[in-house]
Amino acid sequence: MTTVVLADDEVLLRKALASLLPLEGEITVLAEAEDGQAAVQATLRHRPDVLVIDLEMPGVDGLGAVAEIRRERPEQVILMLTRHARPGVLRRALKLGVQGFVSKSAEPAHIVSVIKALHEGKRWIDSDVSALAIIDDCPLTDRELDVLRVAGEGYSVADIAVRVHLAEGTVRNYLSSAMQKTQTRTRHEAARYAREHDWL
Repeated sequence: MTTVVLADDEVLLRKALASLLPLEGEITVLAEAEDGQAAVQATLRHRPDVLVIDLEMPGVDGLGAVAEIRRERPEQVILMLTRHARPGVLRRALKLGVQGFVSKSAEPAHIVSVIKALHEGKRWIDSDVSALAIIDDCPLTDRELDVLRVAGEGYSVADIAVRVHLAEGTVRNYLSSAMQKTQTRTRHEAARYAREHDWL
């Protein structure tokens, strides 16, 4: 028997998976979470064999939740569901140690087989997702992407510094470098440019 926590803000999809996964194999759904923060709490409370988490959620997104969980529970096995994995996001998730990626359009039976494979210590990336991972034309560094990701949410330099654990001067340097590389005039334009190019 494999235990899972399901985290997805799309109620219909989450409820469908919660009903279908146990029917497709020996899987027990311990808890459901509707956003990233709830995913962190449910995972730390229930300690599932596999966390099945949506990439894009309100508030704390899938990657933010994974980063928090990793700090408390570094051994947690994680399967990320995604509708459109952008190359930069995919690379970040892999660096965070996410073991599996499956398209949200996958059949429940396929998701079950991947959950079991991950529980056995294997890794899995759906072919349509992995094709994106090898596209790497982004000139921005990981740190520049980190500050742009937060800048795109409208935060001030001081707030960005707190959120990414850097000095304000360092944040300004990263933002300035990112604006030069993207040939934009403001940090918000740079963040938008990066999103349009699928780097964030």
